[in-house]
Amino acid sequence: MSAGMLYGGDEIGALVFDIGHYSLRVGYAQEDTPKAEIPAVVGVVEDGNQNVVPKMEPMEVDDVKKSDSSNVTSGSETKHYIDTTYLHVARKGMEVQTYMKDGQIEDWDLFEKVLDYTYAKCIQSESKYHPVLMSEAPWNVRSKREKLTELMFEKYNVPAFFLVKNAVLAAFANGRATGIVVDSGATHTSAIPVQDGFVLSQAIVKSPLGGDYISMQCKNFLQVRTDNTRLKPRLHSLPYLNNDNDCTFIFVQENDVEVTPPYLIGGKEVVKEREKARWTPRRNVPEVTTSWHNYMVKKVIQDFQASSLQVSETPYDEKTVSSIPTVHYEFPNGYHQASRFATPILDFGSERFRIPEALFDPSVVQIRGGQVGNTMLGVGHIVTTSVGMCDVDVRPSLYGSVVVTGGNSFLQASNYQPAQLLQGFPERLNRDLSVRIPSSMRLKLISANGCAERRFGAWIGGSILASIGTFQQMWISNQEYEEGGKGQVERKCA
Repeated sequence: MSAGMLYGGDEIGALVFDIGHYSLRVGYAQEDTPKAEIPAVVGVVEDGNQNVVPKMEPMEVDDVKKSDSSNVTSGSETKHYIDTTYLHVARKGMEVQTYMKDGQIEDWDLFEKVLDYTYAKCIQSESKYHPVLMSEAPWNVRSKREKLTELMFEKYNVPAFFLVKNAVLAAFANGRATGIVVDSGATHTSAIPVQDGFVLSQAIVKSPLGGDYISMQCKNFLQVRTDNTRLKPRLHSLPYLNNDNDCTFIFVQENDVEVTPPYLIGGKEVVKEREKARWTPRRNVPEVTTSWHNYMVKKVIQDFQASSLQVSETPYDEKTVSSIPTVHYEFPNGYHQASRFATPILDFGSERFRIPEALFDPSVVQIRGGQVGNTMLGVGHIVTTSVGMCDVDVRPSLYGSVVVTGGNSFLQASNYQPAQLLQGFPERLNRDLSVRIPSSMRLKLISANGCAERRFGAWIGGSILASIGTFQQMWISNQEYEEGGKGQVERKCA
C-alpha cells in the first residue's frame, strides 16, 4: 500500500458491507445510511423447473453476469432470484434458501450470487475500484474469515479489505470505544462487551430470543388452538409446516385468524370488525414450494408484529396494559380487529404486550417447540451475566455505556405511524438493569432515537470508520495479500 493512499476518501469510495441473518446492508463510506438492503434469503429454481420461469426476468443473477463469462457456471441452469421485488413473485418450484447460519456465512455459493447482484445492480461499478470493509459476528471462526478474505481478493480483486466485529462498529456509531453492546437481531439477542475497540470474546452471552422468536409467538397466537393436538393445517391458509406436514403448539388463548399472504388474494370485500374475511382466491397461481409460502406468511406476520406489538416499560401486568390505548390492524385478506380487552375472540390489546415480554421474561411463554421459556435468558439477564464475566476494573465502564442496537430493538407504535419508534425496548432494558446491578455502578443506556440509526448501527459505524484518516493504514492491501496470503486477516483484523 503506497504511503498516503486514502482508500476511504472521496477519490476512491470505500464500500461498507454489514452482513446479517435478516439482510445484507451495503453502501459507500461517509454516507449516513446504506445504499441498499438486500434480504439474506435467495429464491432458487433448479434445472428441471426452468420451463416455468417467465422469459422476462430482470433479476436473474445469471443474466446479470453474462457480460463476464468467467462468472457463468458451465452446464448449470439453476436460477437465483435476489432482492425483495423479485423474491416476492410466485414461481413454481422456487425454494427459499439462506446463506447465513448463527450469524456466519454458511452457503458460500449463494453469498457469491448476492455479491454479484450487489455490484451489478446496487453499486453498478466494478469491484476492483472499491476497497471493502465488512462486518462480522464476534464469534466468527478463523476458517470463514480467511475464506471471505480470499474470496474478496481472488474473485472480486478488491484493492483493499478489512473485517471488523459488528459490535465494535455499533459502539463506534454511538461514539463509544468501550461499552457493552446489546444487539437484538433476527435470530438472537446478544450482549457483547467492547474495550478500547476490541471485543472481549470470553464474555459474550447469547440468547435465542430475537425477531424470529417473536414472529413465531405471533403466529402461535393468531393461528393455534389451545388443545394439545397435532393440527393438520388448512390448505387455503397453509401455516408453517415441518417435515411431517403438521405442527404442535400450545398457547393460552383460542384464536383462528387466517393469515393469508397477498399472493393468494385476488380480491376482497369490506367486512365489519371481527367478521370472517371474505376474499376470492387469485387465479393461475403457480404451484409454490412450502419454503416460499412459509416465507410469505412470515412477511405478513412480521408486518403485524411491527405494527401492533409494544414493549411494556415495566414487567407485564394485565391491569396496567388494559389502560393503554388500543391499536387497529387489518390483515391482507381484509380481516381487521380493533383491540378490545378481555374479548373471547381476539385480544390484540394485551397480547401485543405479552408477546414481546418474552424478550425480557421468557417464563411468560408456556411452550415453544418443546422448549420451556424460563430456561432461556432475558435481555437484562444476558447483559448482567456478560458484564459479570469481565474483569472487575472494566465493569464500571461497561455499565456506563450500554449500547442498544439491532433491528429487533425497536417496534413501530402504530400501523399509521410507520416512522415512529417505540421507545419501550431501551426504557424497559434500562429499568431491568437498574434493579439488577449494584447501586454503586453508574448506569447509562445509549440508544439512537432514529429508526435507521438503530437498525443500521453496525453499518453506520463502518461508514464512519472507513472514512477516518487514521484508519487508512489499517487496510489489508492487495499487495499485502499477495505477500502474506489470507492469513493476513488474523494478523491485521483482530
